[in-house]
Amino acid sequence: MTLLYYDPIFQEHDTGDHPENAARLSITIRQLNLILMGDSSTRPSWSAASVDRIARVHEKIYIDGVRDFAAQGGGRFDQDTVGSKASYNVAINAVGAVCDAVERVVRGDDQTAFCLVRPPGHHALHDRAMGFCLFNNVAVGARVAVEELGLDRVMIVDWDVHHGNGTQAIFWEDPHVAYFSMHRSPFYPYTGMEAETGYGSGVGTTCNVPVKFGTPREMQLAIFEERLTDFADEIKPQLVLISAGFDSHKDDPIGSLGLHAEDFAVMTRSVIKIADQFAEGRIVSVLEGGYNPAALAECVACHLEELDLAKTSR
Repeated sequence: MTLLYYDPIFQEHDTGDHPENAARLSITIRQLNLILMGDSSTRPSWSAASVDRIARVHEKIYIDGVRDFAAQGGGRFDQDTVGSKASYNVAINAVGAVCDAVERVVRGDDQTAFCLVRPPGHHALHDRAMGFCLFNNVAVGARVAVEELGLDRVMIVDWDVHHGNGTQAIFWEDPHVAYFSMHRSPFYPYTGMEAETGYGSGVGTTCNVPVKFGTPREMQLAIFEERLTDFADEIKPQLVLISAGFDSHKDDPIGSLGLHAEDFAVMTRSVIKIADQFAEGRIVSVLEGGYNPAALAECVACHLEELDLAKTSR
């Protein structure tokens, strides 16, 4: 089975009645515990990410600021982003899970991993929190793959309903990490236009696919596969990371693009196809959004089923 990273520590990031709260994972965790009962081989242990690793993406002064703010009891990092006393420790463990998954997949321990972590990360900028996110989990994982593990081409595929402005900004001029995002537009954070393709050495390594609300599901899936396939043909990634937000689901209270749980299985198959072609099947998937607990659990189940099916069919 796919390597699964989750731990009760992720429930300790206390945000009260905020949409990004501990309860959003409760049904998913119960389902995973039932599926994995007695099977510890797919549940790796890991350590929190070091400050040096997180500093591959975020400014040291910002990392220290998150730590100190949490130590003082937390509060609002900005109008959308809430933290508690435990949030720094939880956040560095979320980053640590993604880094460990990247290491294991790149060295061949397994081909696929899924990190059921919180807080999410793809809005976090190099110097500040944003959009429920403290540290950019997937971005740190990508930097570890390039700067520590020697990969030359990593692709991040982001299908969250919101554009991952933080991830795009971090790799805007980076020729080694490509960023593909399909997202609702116009919508928060009001970035991710099709004309945004990177800058300098990173020109051509960003691909945005904005989707209008009301676009039929079938059309969204067809566009996703076509644009992702074309982009992957150009990038030829050695590792694929997924910013797996499930808030495009029709029942999500924050986003929605009218998708059903089974549509995420279709998108997962599209990613598997390019990973098999270019990256020896190597995929690390990281949870981003998804704020209807029942819908999130169903979507995650569809996503994991496809990752597992791909492994057994190879």
